[in-house]
Amino acid sequence: METVFTMTAKRTKRTFAVCLDNAGYPVALEKYKIYRVLPDAQAARDDYLRVIDESGEDYLYPAAMFALVDLPPKVRRAMVQAS
Repeated sequence: METVFTMTAKRTKRTFAVCLDNAGYPVALEKYKIYRVLPDAQAARDDYLRVIDESGEDYLYPAAMFALVDLPPKVRRAMVQAS
């Protein structure tokens, strides 16, 4: 069972989020896909997440478009290696 965190949760450098809404960004984000989130304190204060999107680059997106997820260690390692 995975745990969903609020957008204000303090997280480590290996955070992941599932995209719940890609409105306005259909090329950059796939709905229900898990993305790596990079730490960005200023973005978090402004309710944004820094996400590595489909381009392979990191961009800011509204935090409300995502839900942070806690992945099992084996899955987290595989996701980090793939990104």
